[in-house]
Amino acid sequence: MIIMSLLRNLTRHTISKSPFLLSARLCSTQKLSSGLEKRLSAMVTAKDVVIFMKGVPNAPQCGFSNAVVQILKMHGVEDYDAHNVLEENELREGVKVFSNWPTIPQIYFKGEFIGGCDVLLQMHQSGEIVEELQKLGIKSKLLTQAENEAKK
Repeated sequence: MIIMSLLRNLTRHTISKSPFLLSARLCSTQKLSSGLEKRLSAMVTAKDVVIFMKGVPNAPQCGFSNAVVQILKMHGVEDYDAHNVLEENELREGVKVFSNWPTIPQIYFKGEFIGGCDVLLQMHQSGEIVEELQKLGIKSKLLTQAENEAKK
């Protein structure tokens, strides 16, 4: 988790002409109203797993949001809050400023910003997500399946 945080910070502060990085720097210069900041703080801490996505888990409206939902589903994560940023532009833009991350979807574990689809996919591929879910008291369905296979 610390390594991922360092990588995100490095990415945010890298000088580049990339539109993605330029957008990240722009997010860091904007300010939220105190009301929106309090609202977002409450939203990201309401559940152990919170995602801001385009669409809803049963009907994602973006491939990246769908990928996040599918990764969570593979690990058996069902009890999470999902907020559809397409329903409210203030939420869509505000969460980008709140996290200092320019893209949607965004994933939070216990109120801590994890990253976007790319970060969650990397955590899934490396197995790091299993450890992070365990810290939340969630046993990955993939780990349970592996343990059951080992017993056979």
